[in-house]
Amino acid sequence: MSRGKKRKSQEQGHSRKFLVVVDGTPECGRALHFAARRAEHSGGSITLLTVISPADFQHWLGVENIMREEARVEAEEMQARMVKEVKSFCDVMPELLIREGDKAEEIVTLIEEDEDVAILVLGASTESTGPGPLVAMLANATSASFPIPVTIVPGDLTDEEIDALA
Repeated sequence: MSRGKKRKSQEQGHSRKFLVVVDGTPECGRALHFAARRAEHSGGSITLLTVISPADFQHWLGVENIMREEARVEAEEMQARMVKEVKSFCDVMPELLIREGDKAEEIVTLIEEDEDVAILVLGASTESTGPGPLVAMLANATSASFPIPVTIVPGDLTDEEIDALA
């Protein structure tokens, strides 16, 4: 994707989508809360993406199929919990996507495919070891040519602080 490619989120009939990667980390919840509030306040929407790693399925075909299905069910359950959380504090219904592949590649592919995705929202870890696996991965893999703005939400913000900022 070229950096200068125009996004469609500002055109008539389109709305700005905030992309949140749902991976079960505590920082994911902070990103979700911020994205939901921003979407609510700006008339946008949220897309929740869960990426299942194919490396987990390197077994015999029957076992591989069972593991793939278990991973999909786990991803669906995690997303359902996130939707329930969003519905507890705002009236935005997230779009739910589950993909299989490399997480960074799938994020970029989704952004290329859906020109309404305008902002990637990530949560930063509160651990002293670094910003969190997703922030670090995307910073290392794609920072020089990332096609949309990335908002990083500090992991130690409270709901009230996020509400005031969003």
